[in-house]
Parts: sequence; C-alpha cells; structure tokens
Amino acid sequence: MRLSVLVSAAALAATALATALVATPVQAATALPAPVACDGCWKPALNTSWEWRLSSLPAKPFLDVQMYDIDGFAAAENGTIVKALKAAKPGRKLVCYISAGSHEDWRPDADRFPSGVLGKPLDEWEGERWLDIRQYTGKLGEIMKARLDMCKAAGFDAVEPDNVDAYTNDSGFPLKAADQLAYNAWFANEAHKRGLSVGLKNDVAQIPQLLPYFDFAVNEQCWQYSECTTAQNGTYGYDQFVKAGKAVFHVEYELKTSRFCARSNAQNFNSLKKTYDLDGTRTACR
Repeated sequence: MRLSVLVSAAALAATALATALVATPVQAATALPAPVACDGCWKPALNTSWEWRLSSLPAKPFLDVQMYDIDGFAAAENGTIVKALKAAKPGRKLVCYISAGSHEDWRPDADRFPSGVLGKPLDEWEGERWLDIRQYTGKLGEIMKARLDMCKAAGFDAVEPDNVDAYTNDSGFPLKAADQLAYNAWFANEAHKRGLSVGLKNDVAQIPQLLPYFDFAVNEQCWQYSECTTAQNGTYGYDQFVKAGKAVFHVEYELKTSRFCARSNAQNFNSLKKTYDLDGTRTACR
C-alpha cells in the first residue's frame, strides 16, 4: 500500500491544497483535455462489496465480494488469478493496482525509467521515489501506457493508479496543482482508451476538476483526516462522487469502526477497516 498523505503532512495539506486550488480552478480546468468516453467500461454500483488485497494475491476460498482490487504486476506474473477470481463468482470485477506516481525499484520495468524522472524517496516507503509527472508526454508516458496494457492483457476491468498527488509532497520537483491535474486527466483518458475504468486514488482536493475523468474513487483515511465530505472541506469531498452516481471505495486503518462506519453508510461509501499491510484482515461497514 502507498499512503499518499502522510500523518506528518496532514495538517499542512488541508490548508495548502484548498488555497492552491481555489486560487486557480478555472485556469487549471481550461488547460485539461476533454474526457475520453468509455461507454463499455465497468461502472461500479454505488453499493459494491469489495476487498483490497495488496500484500499478496488472494487464495481460495475467495471472499464473496463483487470486486477485488489486487496488485497488477503480481497478477500478471501469476497468469491465472484474475480468471480464477472471476470464475469463482460470475460478474465479479477486478481492479489492477499500479503506482502511477512513483518508481518502485522491485518492479520488472524499473530499469526503463530515465534517471531524469526520478525524484526524492517517498517517506517511509523503502525503494520508492517520486516521479516527475510533467514528463508524461515522453518516456514516462510510454511506461505508464505499457502498464495499462499489462492490466488490460491480464483481464482486469479497471485500474487504481496510486501516488497521484505528488504535488502535495516533497517530490524533489516544483510540481504545481495544474501539473497534477494534467497528468491525472491524461492517465484516466489513456485507461479509457483501453476500455478500462479508472479510480481516483486520494488526491481529495482535486475532486471537482477530476470527477468527469474518473469512474469511481479509492480513498484512505478520509474520516481520520476530516476530508471525506464537501461539508468538511468547503469545495471538495467524496459526496460529489456519490452525487454523480460514482462509487466510493474507502478504508480506515486506525479508527475503530464505531468511529466511521455509520457515517460512511450514511454517505453511501463502501468502507472497510483494514490493516496497513492490506492483507486478509478486514471488517466491512455494510
């Protein structure tokens, strides 16, 4: 798992992100390309049961859930897990987890990344470095397209791109909110070109601008950091996804279920209590 908003940065991010985006929302939005339509893409229902398993691939007996979100590279190497999960429950959908914003030195394509796109290490995540997302029109973009092709070839229905809020972190590059918007919109369009639906991972403050590009949302700890709803934030929140008929898949790690499940259910979020390892430990809110 790759936490996009670190505990040490949470207080600063809540103020800084809102200020940056509110100051230039029209300017940033006008620079974005039109969303690529994907009429054949999977559109998860607002109430969709799911499991998030990244520490290892699921093993039988599989959970009776409508969607599994698993590591794309591990699934592609395995070669059969996607088919097995779908065969065990007809209609089940599979989401391909990849990092779209960081270099992971253990991945099979790690040596394809030019040194010029590698930034500072991610705090607390050994072997990972931020990427200069401004270079997506060059080699970086080709690498990400290849990762999307991998997800498609493996039989996935959707993709979860992680670490797509580098501009809020100490990446080693002078990234701005507009850079992140451009990259995230480009990535979503590339997923749609391949018939893959795509989820917005965290990047909460850019929800208003990115909502037209993404089919669902994946969030970590928005109740812990008081950033789940527009009422909490003023201009952005996951209730905007729900209002648009798009599902929200949400996880808390530290809060007790009594602290967030009732609120999540009231917002029509698909919420789980998981461990940071994202193993088989889980409590579903509904």
